[in-house]
Amino acid sequence: MVIFAPANDCFLMKFDYDVIVVGAGHAGCEAAAAAANLGSRTLLITMDMNKIAQMSCNPAVGGIAKGQIVREIDALGGYMGIVTDRTAIQFRMLNRSKGPAMWSPRAQSDRVKFMSVWHNVLDHISNLFVWQDMVVQLLIDETARCVTGVKTMLGIEFHASSVVLTNGTFLNGLMHIGRVQFSGGRISEPSSSGLTEQLVSFGLRSGRMKTGTPVRIDGRSVHFDEMTEQPGENDFRKFSYLDTVRRELKSLSCWTLYTNEASHNVLRDGLQDSPLYNGQIKSIGPRYCPSIETKIVTFADKTQHQLFLEPEGETTNEYYLNGFSSSLPFDIQLRALKEIPAFRDIQLYRPGYAIEYDFFDPTQLHHTLETKHIRNLFFAGQINGTTGYEEAAGQGIVAGINAHIKCNGGTPFILTRDEAYIGVLIDDLVTKGVDEPYRMFTSRAEYRILLRQDNADMRLTEKSYELGLADNYRHHLLKEKKEVVELIISFAENYSVKPVQVDALLMAHGTAPLSHGCKLLEIIKRPQIRLKDTIEALPEFQEKLAHLSIALARREEIMEAAEILMKYDGYIKREQQIAAKINRLEHIVIRGRFNYESIQTLSTEARQKLMRIDPETIAQASRIPGISPSDINILLILLGR
Repeated sequence: MVIFAPANDCFLMKFDYDVIVVGAGHAGCEAAAAAANLGSRTLLITMDMNKIAQMSCNPAVGGIAKGQIVREIDALGGYMGIVTDRTAIQFRMLNRSKGPAMWSPRAQSDRVKFMSVWHNVLDHISNLFVWQDMVVQLLIDETARCVTGVKTMLGIEFHASSVVLTNGTFLNGLMHIGRVQFSGGRISEPSSSGLTEQLVSFGLRSGRMKTGTPVRIDGRSVHFDEMTEQPGENDFRKFSYLDTVRRELKSLSCWTLYTNEASHNVLRDGLQDSPLYNGQIKSIGPRYCPSIETKIVTFADKTQHQLFLEPEGETTNEYYLNGFSSSLPFDIQLRALKEIPAFRDIQLYRPGYAIEYDFFDPTQLHHTLETKHIRNLFFAGQINGTTGYEEAAGQGIVAGINAHIKCNGGTPFILTRDEAYIGVLIDDLVTKGVDEPYRMFTSRAEYRILLRQDNADMRLTEKSYELGLADNYRHHLLKEKKEVVELIISFAENYSVKPVQVDALLMAHGTAPLSHGCKLLEIIKRPQIRLKDTIEALPEFQEKLAHLSIALARREEIMEAAEILMKYDGYIKREQQIAAKINRLEHIVIRGRFNYESIQTLSTEARQKLMRIDPETIAQASRIPGISPSDINILLILLGR
């Protein structure tokens, strides 16, 4: 809304919105889309409209645990999965040799098309407006300690009821290539200053983190015949649950190769000019995505490290070298690569670099991602100390939803640890904080049998539909899936099979034939037998499913979901029981009920951490590092429990 207000015989323009989102990376795009789709008049402010949803590092989405997050975003009505499917140039399901709790989808995307499709998505969302500019200041009512809008580099003030900051690596960003340092939020893009200093003045704690990215390589200079090809998969799997979304681009291969001692020697000789080792970089980098110079120092006994050469797009010659992040001088990077036989004639588009940037201690946030210090101000993405597109996007959709709710009223939207990986992510951030860039892994989730990639829609779409974010068609697909899954399971539980019907199938798959009849469910539970095989072997089963007017790819996905529920029924029920017991503590609210400093029976560490984090519930308090079971018992006793 634009209001013309008279002042000194002039007209001043006042720009009013419900929600303002600062930054159009993966967190910002999901936040803005969610708020606007829920009905809030939303403004998305970005430095460069041509860099919306830029994939600053690897042009890939998903991976271990990250793929589950993308499916959760899609189940909630977000767009990361849809955009990835439409721009994927390779798709793979990782961890297929393990149980379904570990299966994780991953796709390579065409970098340019990914940005273009996201831009097109945003252009067609009602209530969503985009402004190209840099935010330099928050407008804050100091008396109410409440954000009221933003001021940009052009001197324009935009007002809103809620503001979401998704600044990525831009806050006081400083880049390093050897001893060369220069300001920037990404290569060839300016950094952002002023916001950190303003927020610190309001009592928020900030810190510095570091990340990096590898060289970009001209594929025409590479000897592909001296590498190992890694093709993608072309089955029914994808990220989005919508049957209207398909993988449209041709599938391209990735390639694997290894460093060698000769390349390591070049890297070692250059360490004196490495910002990581000469004291130039003082901040914390990601433990699970180390630079190549960190690898050769930390794992000095290793004679080689695996690298992945990954295409940047369907038609470009540009390739990304996964596993070779570096901030060493350009000439050192180039010389080391030339020692690898397949790269002896290598040509680079640009070197790798490291970047340092500001973040804020996420224990200063509520589970809604609203800051505790300034009302109506939300943080999402790397500003909270995370790393990865998927972690950012997961925070973004939750922040966008809650920013809308803060404007329009309603119950805060919070995902728990047994409902979503996004819930695990946010709870880890606000409860434990970070001492290094946070990356999601399946091992961080105690209920990962419940949080599978196949059932994200079953877990979350109903919640999103009730909220008003998931649309009617998505809800229809969910109901249809539930009905078909129930039909399949019911048939398997009640249909009796005789040895003559299935013995040939059983022996063909290396499992013992039947000695007597049994329910079909017992056959399906055998690890060697696939549901699809039993359907093909039993005409009655085929007849039961024949009337379903579901596309083949969607039918296969539904059958896989039903099969997992049948095979792992016991494990799933056991984990549900454990989650139910823990959830009782989630309902015991303690925020505002204790003066922790005065409870002398608590340990000193417990008092300090409880005062700093101010947990919402007993369950959250129990997850704070350093809080012992005896500390929790003391709080329960004081509550009269």
